[in-house]
Amino acid sequence: MLDHTAPTPDAPLNPRRAFLVRVIQGVHATIGATVAFILGSAVLAPSLARRERLWLSAGDASALKDGEPLAVTLRVARQDGASEVVDRRVVFLVRSGEQVKAIDSTCTHLGCRTRFNAELGHIECPCHGGVYDVTGQVVSGPPPHGLVELPSRIDGNRVLVQV
Repeated sequence: MLDHTAPTPDAPLNPRRAFLVRVIQGVHATIGATVAFILGSAVLAPSLARRERLWLSAGDASALKDGEPLAVTLRVARQDGASEVVDRRVVFLVRSGEQVKAIDSTCTHLGCRTRFNAELGHIECPCHGGVYDVTGQVVSGPPPHGLVELPSRIDGNRVLVQV
């Protein structure tokens, strides 16, 4: 006569059944680790990728007047998947003797594009009235700090700006 009583939790499993339970647990663990790796890579990879810094030609150094900002549009090409995306970035080039300073034209208040007012001799934001001097420092208005200075250098007679 066969014993049809249910096994107790302390009773050992059949060796074949124990092997199958371990195989199934291993498959589940492998699937879980694979999903975690894929999702973790998708979330973390963009933040861990190193962004290449580019030196772009911004113009002729001899064309710059001392102490007068010149707005220059830089063409920044970057790869976005299978296509190339071109961003345009406007910077002010300001000559001071033999040095050239590159200043980002984006207002530090809310990100509007600033412009140089030659009559008044300052850089102004048309959105909320922020005013900067020709070196990018705040003169008046709501901006929390000066315009961002970008690394720049003169190579021969060309002004190069790092973006």
